[in-house]
Parts: sequence; C-alpha cells; structure tokens
Amino acid sequence: MAGRRVPFVFVMLAVAVCLSVASPAHAYLDPGTGSMLVSALIGVAAAVALALKMFWYRVLGLFRRPKPPARPGAVGGSSGADE
Repeated sequence: MAGRRVPFVFVMLAVAVCLSVASPAHAYLDPGTGSMLVSALIGVAAAVALALKMFWYRVLGLFRRPKPPARPGAVGGSSGADE
C-alpha cells in the first residue's frame, strides 16, 4: 500500500477544515475594505460570465449548420419569386 494515493476529496476536506479554524487577527477592517471586496467579487463574477458566454458561443458554432451561400442577383435575401 505504499503507492496508494490520497483521494482528492479528502485533501480538499482537510484544507477546508484547516482554513475554517479561526484565530484572532488583532486587525481593523474599515467599511472601505468591505466595499472593495464586494466590488472585486462583482468584477470576478462579470469576467467569468463573459468568458463562459464566449466559450458557449464557440461550442454552439461547432454544431450549427453552415449558412447557404448567397445567390447572385438576389438583393437582401429575396428570391425574386414575388416579381
């Protein structure tokens, strides 16, 4: 059992437990710090949303059918059958 790997979930749980143990910081955080953190979180969320949107449209582009080529003489996509 020397080559057995520790499961990723167990490692993440151990890290979460270690980070959740609070110790006194002896520091002061003013309201400006809180608003800075909130604006940073909003910026990160907007950047992630934009990246996902761009990625999603690229994935959809792979599955879409190509547009039919434009016919010569047709203006604005009209077929000319109305005339």
